[in-house]
Amino acid sequence: MSHYTVLWVYIILLLAGGLFGFFKAGSKVSLITSAVAAAALVLAATRGLFTPAFGKLLADLIMAALLVVFAIRLAKTKKFMPSGLMLVITITALALRHLL
Repeated sequence: MSHYTVLWVYIILLLAGGLFGFFKAGSKVSLITSAVAAAALVLAATRGLFTPAFGKLLADLIMAALLVVFAIRLAKTKKFMPSGLMLVITITALALRHLL
């Protein structure tokens, strides 16, 4: 498994999280935020659009920003679902991208 594969799986999970938030709580913000972040990650992951090093850096920066967003949401709500789960998934994806 490569860091690209991890990123694509993360993008799918990010979109699923946004859809979950929309259908479960009617949160349009979750849906829009996840779609925008996923689109930015797709651009970063698209080979040939950026140099491989810049694409990887861009994806890491976007994921780090999402890490902060999920941590803030978890701290505010004190509920693990959904922000806590997405926080764990983001940490795992970042770690796997750098270990592989």
